[in-house]
Amino acid sequence: MADKTLNKTASTDETTWGHRWGYRDTHFVVNPDGSVKVTGDRYAVSGYDMPGFIPFLEETLDIKLDLNDIKPERADKPVPPPVVNAAFVSALAAALPAGRTSDDPRERLIHSHGQTTVDEIYQVLYAHLDRVVDLIVYPETHEEASAVVALAATHDVCLVPFGGGTSVSAALKLPPGETRMIVSVDMRRMDAIEWIDRENMRACVQAGITGKHLEERLAAEGLTCGHEPDSVELSTLGGWIATNASGMKKNRYGNIEDIVENVTMVTPEGVIEHLADMPRVSMGVEPRRLAFGSEGNLGLITRAVIRVHKLPEMKEYGSYVFRDFKTGTAFLYDLMQTGVLPASIRLVDNVQFRFGQALKARPTGQEKLMSRVQQTFLESVKGFDLRQMSAATVVMEGSAAEVEFQKAEIKRVAARHGGVSGGSHNGRRGYMLTYAIAYIRDFLTDYHIIGETYETTVPWSRVHEVIEAVEKRSIEMHREFGLPGRSYVSPRITQLYHTGVCIYFTHGFSTRGVADPDRAFAAIEHEMRETIMAHGGSISHHHGVGKLRRDFVPRTMTPAAIEMLREMKTAADPTNVFGIANNVFAE
Repeated sequence: MADKTLNKTASTDETTWGHRWGYRDTHFVVNPDGSVKVTGDRYAVSGYDMPGFIPFLEETLDIKLDLNDIKPERADKPVPPPVVNAAFVSALAAALPAGRTSDDPRERLIHSHGQTTVDEIYQVLYAHLDRVVDLIVYPETHEEASAVVALAATHDVCLVPFGGGTSVSAALKLPPGETRMIVSVDMRRMDAIEWIDRENMRACVQAGITGKHLEERLAAEGLTCGHEPDSVELSTLGGWIATNASGMKKNRYGNIEDIVENVTMVTPEGVIEHLADMPRVSMGVEPRRLAFGSEGNLGLITRAVIRVHKLPEMKEYGSYVFRDFKTGTAFLYDLMQTGVLPASIRLVDNVQFRFGQALKARPTGQEKLMSRVQQTFLESVKGFDLRQMSAATVVMEGSAAEVEFQKAEIKRVAARHGGVSGGSHNGRRGYMLTYAIAYIRDFLTDYHIIGETYETTVPWSRVHEVIEAVEKRSIEMHREFGLPGRSYVSPRITQLYHTGVCIYFTHGFSTRGVADPDRAFAAIEHEMRETIMAHGGSISHHHGVGKLRRDFVPRTMTPAAIEMLREMKTAADPTNVFGIANNVFAE
């Protein structure tokens, strides 16, 4: 039987930044002595001085950072007067309880973008957005959400679903040519776990819940969902479904399409969902599948039935260093063939390995001594070049016996490739750094450094071909645009599959003295994606398409497939109420 669980939180987390990434109490700052500190106490890197951060940055980008030259953020962020559909506003007021809407200019601006560096954040901080939403609606129930959709269809209003606002594909960028009233439907008040079915290990969860709140609530019941993307603190269940997301622990818990058993999506033509929750079903084309990767084009996802698991008996971290990235990749390949994968295993290249070292605190005398001993061992005994070696971080979850078995198998395969254990402390630190590193983009933008991440799925046979092609093309483009210093281009392998991997690139460069740096970066990033696909990579692994990658859609499916999707959109949304125009529906 299902347990009724009524858990809700406030509509918004007031501690978050308005436009920049993450929590307001957390940001990178430069100390008077040139070291860097992360404020607050949320993360493992918070609260201590990092003397190696700036030197690493200057060496890697081949620049000298002027710490007094901070790029000024635009103080007056223009918000145009709203487009008002009076009939819709009046009908909405009659249909919903008081306090469900807002036309506050600041809230309108916050709800008009995601976290894409060039197309969104750079524009809102230093220029202006071409189009801003006209109203925000905060439904608290499925019925209220359905009423909003019905009224929008009746009064010809454009709706844009809004979850955590963490999209990095320009999926929340509003179509500049949209003349109708645009209403952002903020789902974050719909954050309840409606029921838990312990016998069948599933739960029905409202789509506006963030990953952080979902895991906290389930943990209180001795359960976990296990979906853990880098944005887990802020992104929502509905957003995960709409982007077809993947998490860091997908080896154990699956990608989002493996976790979700049923989806409820409200369209102008009615509700799309299965009438029974089943582990698997052969019923022809499954309507629920339409929600995955829908990117706000088809309807409003209001809830989902997800698979849940008992909290693992044990969690253990590990790490290994390898001679170079190719050796580390060979280790991952052989480990994949054993069928024994930990919950998460990620491989970083030498640049990111050294960056991780730069994020450490000023070492004590004892730590300096240990570091010299370790360095001597790696260089003199193992023959490693500290400018070439790569590192893997490991997270193992399950029963004690299961974790011990995984640990032994990973150690065995790593030894075959000359891997040296870096210990559990480094493994945990490397894994947890993921959450804090997201803040670095905004910090570096203040100092005229622009950057972004992009990911792709690649067959095993083409991993190094894609990486080498991207690195080569980035150097060429850097030269063509006459940019200062050199680019930071660094890959890591984050997810493993039987036939390939997800490669996650971090890319950035100094823009000091560069005219229109946002346009330069946009052109270079587009070329990087072109290079990735030309060498066998996918359009995306888990960020989705949005508007950022719309030019590449014709290279991913046939014209007949594109037309079928457009016809499906017309059937579900004949008047284009959900007019965000992402993916094949882009303008």
